[in-house]
Amino acid sequence: MKKFLIGALGVVLLLGAGILYVVQARTGPTVNARPVVSGRLTLASGNLYVTNLAEGPDQGKLAAASVTAPDGPRQVGELRCDRFATARSTSICLRTKPGSLPPLTEMLVLGRELDVVHQETLPGTPSRARVSPDGKIVNWTLFVTGDSYAASGFSTRSGFYDLEKKKLTKSIEELPVFVNGKRYYASDINYWGITFGADGDHFYVTMASKGKTYLIEAHLKKFRGEAIAENVECPSLSPDGERIAYKQKQPDGSWRLAVLGLDSLNIKYPPEDRAIDDQPLWRGNYTLLYALRRGNSSDVWSVPVAPIGKPTLLVPDAASPALASAG
Repeated sequence: MKKFLIGALGVVLLLGAGILYVVQARTGPTVNARPVVSGRLTLASGNLYVTNLAEGPDQGKLAAASVTAPDGPRQVGELRCDRFATARSTSICLRTKPGSLPPLTEMLVLGRELDVVHQETLPGTPSRARVSPDGKIVNWTLFVTGDSYAASGFSTRSGFYDLEKKKLTKSIEELPVFVNGKRYYASDINYWGITFGADGDHFYVTMASKGKTYLIEAHLKKFRGEAIAENVECPSLSPDGERIAYKQKQPDGSWRLAVLGLDSLNIKYPPEDRAIDDQPLWRGNYTLLYALRRGNSSDVWSVPVAPIGKPTLLVPDAASPALASAG
């Protein structure tokens, strides 16, 4: 029991927001700060989709808000998602399966009408979710228990589902990775926070091993990767493919937003110095969206990438922002 408690504390300090978020989405004592309209929810280009964390019967449900008029009413559907992402006409919804011990996650692939077109049940608790820009591949990261190499008793597992090939890759743990030109082998490797390029083949992911985190640049077809930077977590590739937004660990153990130029590997910091534990989302090439924890809830904010301006509150009592795109 003592070892379990120590392990649980360790994962909360390292990657705790994912597990904490799932609890928040169901029990957080929050106040509905904006009007909510219940009804049927579908994808609409330009809408911002979030998981509603406001207290009440709609807590934990997927909601839509206008990016151009975020103070307007929040439309809430019946779909419950702990994590949500969308691109083109494809979406992914991750949600904890009620009453499952050990924890299980329902991974739903959704169509244009947010109807379920494919479903898998996977071991673990929702952490991250993304869809490739072409809408052909959904990917996820889950917290899992029981891996023998995890001293804390916890680890992460990332996988894909290819809609065209109808192929499920439950885990990328076997991805061959090269560090400093040499094939890297270790028993404690974890991957999380996948982000795809526009070609649907090129992707980036965080790899953690032996107390370090690396940004891995990889290709799905070749199925191999190379470490190109350190201290990069939860990467998010810009639409133009030139920069990676991510959370960078600070000396006090917290994270802050940072942006890495892929050509120069120079790091710049948006004008947001609060501690953020989220995989940022690009709105165009010059703005980032992210969830910022507030007490037992979180809010969705935006901030310019350039070191001028200031953060803007978009949607209070919300998490897991996603932007619907045309197509």
